[in-house]
Amino acid sequence: MAGKVLIIDDDPALLRLMSLAFRGAGFSTASADNGRKGIRMASTYRPDLVVTDIVMPDIEGIGAIRAIKDSARPPKIIAISGAGRGRGMDYLSWARHLGADEVLAKPFRMSELLKVSQSVIDNSPDHSTNLGS
Repeated sequence: MAGKVLIIDDDPALLRLMSLAFRGAGFSTASADNGRKGIRMASTYRPDLVVTDIVMPDIEGIGAIRAIKDSARPPKIIAISGAGRGRGMDYLSWARHLGADEVLAKPFRMSELLKVSQSVIDNSPDHSTNLGS
């Protein structure tokens, strides 16, 4: 695994954990604690992949996805959400509809996130949607 990942999440512990997991897998990482900062960082950091939470203060993940996908050469995007079983799935469906390349429900294992991330980056034709368990 290699490449640049931007992680956007308002939970500092999860943000740190995801950053460590990606770095351990050989990625360079940058992080933002809300969508507004994430949008700004996406334009300067130019990541290969963005992993964004959906429910956040300031600009939510949906707004970040739309703004980032509107850029000239948008990165791949994975949307994550833990907003409750029913509501979280609705958010994730909406995120996919608005441009997320993949979605993942919280809680998830870091190994699962890395596997989905590599699949999205590789654009594997046999990759299937993973909504978590």
